Amino acid sequence: LFPGVRQAQWLTKTKLVEGLPPAVQGIVDNPALGLQELEERAKHAVSHARLWDTTEVAPRREKYCPALFENLIHICRLMSGKYPSLTKRMLARNCRIAAMWERESILLQVRGLSGILMNSMTPIPPVASKEEILATKEHVLETFYPIAPTIDLQEVNVYKELNDTGQCFRDGYPYSHPHTLFFLESANVRTDRFRPEQLRAKMLMFAFGNALAKAKALHRNDPKVLEQPIVVQSIGTDGQLFQFMVFQLNTTDLVSNDGIKNLVWIDSDQNLYERAQCVPEIKKRVVTKPAGISGFQPDTFKKFLALYLHGTV
Repeated sequence: LFPGVRQAQWLTKTKLVEGLPPAVQGIVDNPALGLQELEERAKHAVSHARLWDTTEVAPRREKYCPALFENLIHICRLMSGKYPSLTKRMLARNCRIAAMWERESILLQVRGLSGILMNSMTPIPPVASKEEILATKEHVLETFYPIAPTIDLQEVNVYKELNDTGQCFRDGYPYSHPHTLFFLESANVRTDRFRPEQLRAKMLMFAFGNALAKAKALHRNDPKVLEQPIVVQSIGTDGQLFQFMVFQLNTTDLVSNDGIKNLVWIDSDQNLYERAQCVPEIKKRVVTKPAGISGFQPDTFKKFLALYLHGTV
């Protein structure tokens, strides 16, 4: 999506709210949860991924980005001793999604791999109140006239309308609720990675797609305002810079711009650390930059952990 999140908002009939929703921010700010006690572990996780988990002088992004993700997820799982319901989660990799909807007489589809998907036995509760949902009626979606909002989308012939939550959600699968999507932009070459704005648009489209497919599995294809909104989170990273997102599907009536809108909260461009110096920088026999991790940002880790805990704490 060339214009990024603005275009994704129109395609998904969504109102943007900057920052994390109060339900998630409250977890970040709550000292009683003891998130600060895991900060040192998180710093070691960064050091392990960037400095130690390699025989090379400096690991490549395709190596350290997935390693950092696995390290952070491991730290999150340590909270299951305090909150046993966290054990009712499952990570699904290479999970495909397909969801179709109509927008102003245009038939749209999001389809493909959903990144790494964490599923839960129970859904995340709605993060916006009924009053906040009703207030979205007044929100006016941005248009791109005279440019069509579908200008850069791939046009294909569709012979069968498909809404599929993927192999993760077959009948009887206990972890049937999408919780959080993880997108790892781990390509070594910068031009092969999504830019932050395009990554956020991708995160929004797939969070919406997972929520819409789940809604249609529950309520069939009838366009309607949902009595119980569906919340799907998303986290994207290139191994240093993080994007956080919480999406709430309020309606599957997406044809017109009128009525209830969906909601998305985005916390953009959060660095977990400023620099990873694999070998010291020496000038005139003086170490100007010592080896190690500098500028570690504990709040970024807390946000990662808060989204993991959301729905349980």
